[in-house]
Amino acid sequence: MVPHIVPGYAALLALFFLFLSVRVMQARQAAAVSIGTGGNRPLERRIRVHANFAEYVPLALILLGFLELLGHARWYLHLLCLALLLGRLAHAWGLSQEPDDMRGRGAGVLLTLAVMIAASLTLLLDVL
Repeated sequence: MVPHIVPGYAALLALFFLFLSVRVMQARQAAAVSIGTGGNRPLERRIRVHANFAEYVPLALILLGFLELLGHARWYLHLLCLALLLGRLAHAWGLSQEPDDMRGRGAGVLLTLAVMIAASLTLLLDVL
């Protein structure tokens, strides 16, 4: 079985990651800070949004990719992938606000963790 669902969402998430990368570069240029944050709060927020994405999304995509390779239902894969995408968008938006918009940030964290938990438990049930 050749995966078709998760790669599409991975591509969307990669484009969003690149968007977040450009935001960090723009903030660095505007603040004239090449490394670290230089105490610049907007730059620090953009760095954390970008880093948080990099910390969670790769493992989530690996788990989702395994689900697809094991032949799980298309609706289930779309549900989890869409939840991950929406979660990452909500988290990035919420954390980008000053002060934090805890609704967006919290919803993003919950969706991301729910996807990872659901995928992990499903995989464990498959292999046990």
